[in-house]
Amino acid sequence: MEIRNASVLITGGSRGLGRALAKALAREGARVVLVARGAEELNTAVDEIRNEGGEAYGIAADIGDKNFIYPIAGEAAALAGPVDILIQNASTLGPVPLRLLLDTDCEDLQRAWDVNLAGPFRLARAIVGSMALRGRGIMISITSDAAIEAYAGWGAYSVTKAAIDHLTRIFAAELRDTGVRFFSIDPGDMDTQMHADAVPNADPATLGKPDDIAPRILGIIRGAEHFPNGARMAATEVEVLK
Repeated sequence: MEIRNASVLITGGSRGLGRALAKALAREGARVVLVARGAEELNTAVDEIRNEGGEAYGIAADIGDKNFIYPIAGEAAALAGPVDILIQNASTLGPVPLRLLLDTDCEDLQRAWDVNLAGPFRLARAIVGSMALRGRGIMISITSDAAIEAYAGWGAYSVTKAAIDHLTRIFAAELRDTGVRFFSIDPGDMDTQMHADAVPNADPATLGKPDDIAPRILGIIRGAEHFPNGARMAATEVEVLK
């Protein structure tokens, strides 16, 4: 897909990979809309992009609250045009320090479910239909190796990431003839606040940098037609188009 002049909506856009993706996409001429709960960090990220000459907008909202979903979709379209690329990046670990499932409160699992799965599902329902009518679009779900590996203590996060992987595959199967493409992308372990919260003793030098991973995801977007619809990919292992 052509990135220049594309309208892009990125959840979890104020920090980490979401922020790096927003900056990288804006540098290539996309109109980017960032969604995050914290207005201060969100405004800082938007200002950084604008100071570089990019077109960016911020929407302070909680993807885990269903009452925000249609306002997000409507405001994004009003600010940057109908969404061409939806990047479902926002997620939560659940309670930290990480704990066993038997020690996880039902309310904490529900919150992880709302942010990591129900929110992306609702946002897809609000946006992907328009993509299908226009015959083009991409939805990317940011996933994790925790979706396929059973790591003790990662239960709330893991089960929701496994679910969004399959949600993405089902969307691809059901909308395979519409021109809309769906991918789950695992960026790998990254030097982010989320990773620090999960693994406080990790050596940052051993972790990937969001600014290095973002260009690889842009390469997947550019070459979307070359990858199987519904594919689950590790960003660091996929050969991408420059």
